[in-house]
Amino acid sequence: MNIEQDSHVTKIVPTFYFIGVTTTKSSIMKVFPLWMKALGREEVVLEGIDCKIHDAPEVYREAVAQIKHDPLSVGALVTTHKIDLLTAAHDMFDYLDPYAKITDEISSISKLDGRLEGHAKDPLTSGASLDAIIEKDYFAKTGGHVLCFGAGGSAIATLLHLINKKAYGDRPDKFTFVNRSQGRLDHAREMVSGLETDIGIEYICNADPLRNDKIMEQFPPYSIIINATGMGKDTPGSPITWEGKFPLNSVAWEFNYRGELDFLHQAQAQKESNNVIAEDGWIYFVHGWTQVVSQVLHFDLTSELFDRLNQAASTVRGK
Repeated sequence: MNIEQDSHVTKIVPTFYFIGVTTTKSSIMKVFPLWMKALGREEVVLEGIDCKIHDAPEVYREAVAQIKHDPLSVGALVTTHKIDLLTAAHDMFDYLDPYAKITDEISSISKLDGRLEGHAKDPLTSGASLDAIIEKDYFAKTGGHVLCFGAGGSAIATLLHLINKKAYGDRPDKFTFVNRSQGRLDHAREMVSGLETDIGIEYICNADPLRNDKIMEQFPPYSIIINATGMGKDTPGSPITWEGKFPLNSVAWEFNYRGELDFLHQAQAQKESNNVIAEDGWIYFVHGWTQVVSQVLHFDLTSELFDRLNQAASTVRGK
């Protein structure tokens, strides 16, 4: 019997897993019980699984095996490890949704009719989050572009969301990825190469924050500047320096809501001088978790229910 079949631990209560890096520090540990109470599912508990960034394949396979073979392991949300986990455990899944196949990553592990299923929820999550930040026809009204530091799953998901926008005014003329490794840029290029879009896409490989400053300063007013690198949460620092100038009237979107959040603070420091609107990742956090919880526990996430869950989550924010 191999490790995937032999190493799991049978739970005595229904358990929802959170596969991340520093799971105990997440607000979800306080939010989850409130949501289960609201859903009438108080018997379901949350358990974190902390893995190293780019951990060994067997670590990911063992985590997936726990969920796959134990009847009371109901599923999981995956963060940070979305690509690495699927690469390591692709053969253990019976079904992958279309977005998972396009992006080669999963953020949700669930079960249905005896199948282990993987879903990539980031395109839905980033889309709903961005729609909550900017108004309809934003790009037509402002002429802003999108600069995204990082080219991982959440970054690609944001581009996919914009590509799928039907109205021209909801799509930017240009979307630029800046990433430290060429491999992730190549992966992003491959993901969108077969899609028809009028968005001009640029891929820049760079690890120097000073050069990132110069890249950012070339963007037009009202551009959206995104930190999707994990810097400021999973790793220290920011993709830019404190000397970098955000475009006038731009939106600085930090995908994280906890940690040092250097990028967010850099943007907030230019609120007066450049009229920068700084957004953290809280709404992304709520959308991301509610999407996965609804998939794992098999309920319809209506707008009314989302509002109720969002309100419950807000009661413990910052505590």
